[in-house]
Amino acid sequence: MKTLRKKGRIQLLAVSAILLIIASVLIGYGFREGISYFRNPTQVLADLPEPEETFRVGGLVQPNSIQKNTDGSIGFEIGDLESSIRVVYTGILPDLFAEGQGAIALGNYVNGIFEATEILAKHDEKYMPKEIADTLKEQGLFKPSGETSD
Repeated sequence: MKTLRKKGRIQLLAVSAILLIIASVLIGYGFREGISYFRNPTQVLADLPEPEETFRVGGLVQPNSIQKNTDGSIGFEIGDLESSIRVVYTGILPDLFAEGQGAIALGNYVNGIFEATEILAKHDEKYMPKEIADTLKEQGLFKPSGETSD
């Protein structure tokens, strides 16, 4: 009688482990398309990504860089005060998109141009995307409002 109970527990544990492995593989497979990494322009230029790699690039929209192209796309420079890269986007820009403001673009870096599929802009005058603020803080170029310099 004990051996039947023991076998039943072992089988239950084995089936549970197999189901856990299958669930983990399915979750990982589902997330692989939804994960996009963030980089600033300096990081992009230092370690050029493969053209098929989708990621986010963020920084400040450079002054006098916004251009409307004849094919309907919009081009602009996005920078982190150290480097900047050219971004091309076809679509409607967010209302708050402007020169000198923080923005994040999602897309691919192909032949020296970032081809964006989505553009996100700040939503009020004090907001800067966390990734951009963290990058600028690391470079010593950003201090949140309320902080004073030493």
